[in-house]
Amino acid sequence: MPPNTTASTGQQPGKSGRKKGRKARLMVLVLVLAIMGGAACGAYWSISTVRASFPQTKGSITLKGLTAPVDVKRDGYGIPQVYASSDEDLFMAQGYVQAQDRFYEMDVRRHMTAGRLSEMFGKSQVENDEFLRTLGWQRTAQKEYDTKLSATTKKYLQAYAEGVNAYLEGKGAEDISVEYAALGFSNDYKPEKWTPVDSVAWLKAMAWDLRGNMQDEIDRALMTSRLGPKQVADLYPRYPYDRNQVVVQQGQYDELTQTFDGGGSTDGTSGGSTDGTSGTSTDGTAGTSTDGTGTSTGTSTGTSSSTGSSALQTQLSGLYDELEDLPEAVGVNGNGIGSNSWVVGGAHTITGKPLLANDPHLSASLPSVWYQMGLHCRTVSDKCQYDVSGYTFAGMPGVIIGHNQDISWGMTNSGVDVTDLYLEKLTGDGYLYDGKVKPFTTYEETIKVAGGTSKKIVVRETNNGPLLSDRDDELVKVGKKATVDTAAPDRGDGYGIALRWTALDAGTTMEAVFAMNKAADWDDFRAAAALFEVPSQNLVYADTENHIGYTLPGKIPTRAKGHDGSVPAPGWDSKYRWTGYVEQDELPYEYDPQRGYIVTANQAVVGKDYPYTLTTDWGYGARSQRITDLIESKIKGDGKISTEDMRQMQMDSSSEIAKLLVPQLLKIDVGDKDVRDAQKLLEGWDYTQDADSAAAAYFNSVWRNILKLAFGDKLPKELRVRGQCLWVEPVNTTGPVDDDRRVRECGQRDADQAQPDGGDRWFEVVRSLMDDENSDWWTTPKSGTRPAADNRDDLFKRAMIDARWELTAKLGKDIDTWSWGRLHRLFLKNQTLGTDGPGFLQYVLNRGPWELSGGEATVNATGWNAAGGYGVVWVPSMRMVVNLDDFDKSKWINLSGASGHAYSSHYTDQTGKWAKGELLDWSFTKQAVDKGTDDTLALKP
Repeated sequence: MPPNTTASTGQQPGKSGRKKGRKARLMVLVLVLAIMGGAACGAYWSISTVRASFPQTKGSITLKGLTAPVDVKRDGYGIPQVYASSDEDLFMAQGYVQAQDRFYEMDVRRHMTAGRLSEMFGKSQVENDEFLRTLGWQRTAQKEYDTKLSATTKKYLQAYAEGVNAYLEGKGAEDISVEYAALGFSNDYKPEKWTPVDSVAWLKAMAWDLRGNMQDEIDRALMTSRLGPKQVADLYPRYPYDRNQVVVQQGQYDELTQTFDGGGSTDGTSGGSTDGTSGTSTDGTAGTSTDGTGTSTGTSTGTSSSTGSSALQTQLSGLYDELEDLPEAVGVNGNGIGSNSWVVGGAHTITGKPLLANDPHLSASLPSVWYQMGLHCRTVSDKCQYDVSGYTFAGMPGVIIGHNQDISWGMTNSGVDVTDLYLEKLTGDGYLYDGKVKPFTTYEETIKVAGGTSKKIVVRETNNGPLLSDRDDELVKVGKKATVDTAAPDRGDGYGIALRWTALDAGTTMEAVFAMNKAADWDDFRAAAALFEVPSQNLVYADTENHIGYTLPGKIPTRAKGHDGSVPAPGWDSKYRWTGYVEQDELPYEYDPQRGYIVTANQAVVGKDYPYTLTTDWGYGARSQRITDLIESKIKGDGKISTEDMRQMQMDSSSEIAKLLVPQLLKIDVGDKDVRDAQKLLEGWDYTQDADSAAAAYFNSVWRNILKLAFGDKLPKELRVRGQCLWVEPVNTTGPVDDDRRVRECGQRDADQAQPDGGDRWFEVVRSLMDDENSDWWTTPKSGTRPAADNRDDLFKRAMIDARWELTAKLGKDIDTWSWGRLHRLFLKNQTLGTDGPGFLQYVLNRGPWELSGGEATVNATGWNAAGGYGVVWVPSMRMVVNLDDFDKSKWINLSGASGHAYSSHYTDQTGKWAKGELLDWSFTKQAVDKGTDDTLALKP
């Protein structure tokens, strides 16, 4: 426990122990059997089992279903480039090759999206499967395939599935992956054939992790158990439009080319709710305190007069537990998801043509979520339309991010709000809506369990969506004794919680992938982007004709006045329903802006004159503004930007919060010599968080302790780190209480999900409070020999003391041995069998650590959660720089490698270079590909 908590640590009793260990771990009963047989078993695994699954990359293979020969050329990193003579052959070969390298990963993904993890991993996954079946990704994907996709797209998906199945044909599970050999010790699981719907369903998992502000919606409501509206508003400050630029500054939002500026939100609040209270609904419902009582230290709180806020806390806490435990698809369950992407026009580049950079920030996984690949028609024609290269998802045809022969594109998460939580009044076999009881839509689901008994569940849906609260027995019973206001219906057996989410409607995103892959110009690209309904992404664009652009696609809901989606809404009242969707021709875009570049890094997309509310929870622009400043500093005086300049920008590790805090920290008089020695590290520091920097290590520890003292210890237990316990004053007290009335509360969240996480929202929180030296936030009680704090500088001093002794414990007393990289380490773990279990299997499957530069909300965004520690929890999952003048001079790198096979030479062969910020050559033309080819595999009909 950090030394400044007010009481002893310990594990929280009860529920947290039950929850601990389920999150993304896919616990398997058979793991201990992986080492049965001792050394003989180990020898068998290392020689026979491991090598049996390695793909054939040379010679020839007959592939039933091909219409003509296909060549698969792999370079020294095992990255494949596929050459075919028809679209169907191209995508069939893509399925075959991806299955060669990544089928186990693909198989786990499809079981996750279908809510069938228990079939592979046993009873530990039943609760996850129940929740995933309730979300209904597979049902939606099936409907999407049946009703929304064109015949051509279905043909491509079928060809891809045929390629995967051609790889599986005749193979035992142990011939596919070493992980199947482990599973085979205790069950008879055998991989089944791939289907087109398996590919479509993966889009739902992608959308889930990029779903927008759902987590903020939950957190704001949970905060109200100890914080009043003004305090919650302090922790969700407004977007700093005067300091950090929005994405679209000279753009347009309709066909009439009506322009808007980049000044602020519609009502000037953006970053709060419609009434400026940031997280308070307009009528005080949905768990929001309306009387403003409660002290700013969080140790004495007021009484909420909302619709049963105490019961809502219990419901939302239970819901968060379910969300937290879901396996991660591409992100950290919606937290910390970001990305950088920017494009610079030819007027500002050395080549005279655009340069485009992209590095999506996602969970660190092994193998990487991305798979590098080139898909080339030998001759582009009506029969064979594709010549595209970039980053794909194993399990899905096409290229997600990359370039073709004419254009390039990148993506960052837009963060637009496409999810709402609704409280539902449940009654009998239905739910209340505008004074009438409506029947549920129901689905009966059977969950098969490896080594166990199948379980049946019933999924219930209201007109707002599936009832997430059905997945926890406690949630439908809470609130029987809760006080409710007169505007809300009686709770009876408790309110339910339903999810309204655009991705649960059948859509056309799969169509968009193929359309973008063959787009030849801006008009083609915009038309393709309009099909990219979910998840809504910032798309940056460049082409060989020297144009650059940006467009925001997506199915984005509109809401009635008074409901902004920032907190759960009453589902029983039709005025809180979505009113429609923003028309595609009204969504913001830019094309060849006068400034000559476009930056997207999760900041606000639009300003105050845009007619729709896209979200109340933008990123706060620390990364985007730093990138903008780097570009501006380079082009000032007619400077020109190179590919290497773009790479260096991607690796920029400057800390924006350090620039604000260090000058003040250096002014503080520190008496303790050891603390003073640490303080001196900050003198002359350039704010760069290099892996070997002692100053970066000390500053980030000070920052972590400032956040904990000022905010973390004042947040409710539902947001704090599991196992960290505090003595706090009871909720609903109106003033200080005796020590014997304090209660012990222990945090309930995993360390990488807790608050304050230290991201750029917290930068803005601290910045907004800096001039208020006597704010109640800057107070903290004495703890042991650590002094109390009554103002800002007292608290900063305390944080400096705590940081000094924290690092002494972690890194040693001699500050000359300190470095940021020793704290800030990346471990790559196989997301199933390598996460828990016997050391032997973890040794086989996992890799690391790597000591990293960078940090939270820096351009080199190696994210860490300040509430939980310094370890890396999300990363630039890949990096690319595309040169539109000569595609063969483009650069790319992946987090891990092409292969998902442990002990393949391509398992993590890119990670060392990735950690150093290096990029690989990215060959595109046939001449360049041939020159870099190490292995060629011929696929024959």
